Amino acid sequence: MYDSATAEAGLAEELAAVRPGLLPRYRAALPGARAAVLTRLWRALAYEPLPWISHRAGGARGPVLRLADGRSLQGPPADPYATGGYVTSVRLGRDRYDDPARLMAGLAVPHAAGFAAELAHSTASLALSRAGADTSAAWPEQDWEWEQRVTDGHPYHPNCRSRPGFSVADQLAYAPEHRPVVELGTVPVPADQCLLSGEWPEELRDGRRLLLPVHPWQADHVLKRPYDHWRAAHPLLSLRTLALPGGPHVKTALSARLTSSVRDISGYSVEVAAALSAFAADLAGRTGGLLHITRTLGAVTAHSPDLAALLRESPAGYARPGERVLPVAALPGTGLPDSPTWLADFARLALTVGLGLLDLGVALEAHGQNLLVILSADDNPVRLVYRDLADIRISPARLARHGIAPPALTGRLVTDDETALRRKLFGSLVAGALAGTAGSGPALGAALAAAVPALPDTPDLAALCQGPLPAKALTLMRLSPEIPGDQWTALPNPLVLEPGT
Repeated sequence: MYDSATAEAGLAEELAAVRPGLLPRYRAALPGARAAVLTRLWRALAYEPLPWISHRAGGARGPVLRLADGRSLQGPPADPYATGGYVTSVRLGRDRYDDPARLMAGLAVPHAAGFAAELAHSTASLALSRAGADTSAAWPEQDWEWEQRVTDGHPYHPNCRSRPGFSVADQLAYAPEHRPVVELGTVPVPADQCLLSGEWPEELRDGRRLLLPVHPWQADHVLKRPYDHWRAAHPLLSLRTLALPGGPHVKTALSARLTSSVRDISGYSVEVAAALSAFAADLAGRTGGLLHITRTLGAVTAHSPDLAALLRESPAGYARPGERVLPVAALPGTGLPDSPTWLADFARLALTVGLGLLDLGVALEAHGQNLLVILSADDNPVRLVYRDLADIRISPARLARHGIAPPALTGRLVTDDETALRRKLFGSLVAGALAGTAGSGPALGAALAAAVPALPDTPDLAALCQGPLPAKALTLMRLSPEIPGDQWTALPNPLVLEPGT
């Protein structure tokens, strides 16, 4: 049966060769990493519409799940909005499991073996991330330093740190939590063989050729071609996006599977980049100064998702003197969300912006990586920054109701489907960014209850307050690779969770 021990031992062997001084901290971090991944997996088993779970019932000590083959699965009470690693074991039949990979292998459902391998890799990589964490108490001064303080990745995905194809040396050299400096390169491509959207700087031109920034991992493992060294940069939360000191952020093509899928820069994303950025700038102006959207400066593809790049404004440029800007994913490490008043203020700000834009006709994918908060000098949340427009949704019908001309766009970004629009925002902002910041259902419910009375009464707000909350069924998606696109689940509405549950 597959378990995490093989992956953990393999990573330890690699680590001993490249950075042996980190081995004791890595080994000490392994139990907590297993619990963190198991907690995420148990959440999925308790709440996602997995076809091989036939019945769920509450038990005196936690949920009891009946499998289609007659076996039972039991674990502790499952808070769908809790973070961390509070699940240390579950029982499958008479056997106790404290290893998420071994549990998945023991379930023996379709695609379980492949997912078990991913869970094992996630556990080992998470331990490595925690071992290399910055443990200093000082708050960062540079914008990329905030991004590098996030060790655990996605707060609810069992594959929160799965990076297949990355060796230990690769993770230490390129993963943001290890605080490396990455030497970006460039590959020259004749301009007439490229698709360009927006402006491309002279620094990245060579006569009739465009110089496309490339990640060194991509150049070595995918392109397998020489490249010229360009500039040193700092990797951000998304790993393939890096900050140039004093300059823009560079989104590179990196054809590795991170968390769920292989991320690339599609020709569609490049084609719509300039029009989408211009539309977003107008949109930000309609929020009363509460939201900034980072502009896309230029995007280029050599008509290949493996060789493309995008230049984007740094969010740091929107901070005024005395303010700081940081990704929402980094908030739990600040201690600020421990204050119910602060958390309610932040929820009010985020929902005011998110629901306001949704009413206008734009649903942001406002998870903790895309959404950043600007803190005042006394650490109050005052404004938001949103980056990466590649997965927003735009409703021409809603825009038209407000007298706003829809952008000249077609394709997957455009939809008038009410369910799709609300899923996009609610699943990313409420079940993602706000839930991950709150860290539990009761804390999230209290923050939402305090924020909702101050929000404009719209049909979207009514939908948020009634019925279950949509969230991506992340484990179901990994276990059903034959079904493309997002799949969804319905979580208990945190506005009606009883305190202490």
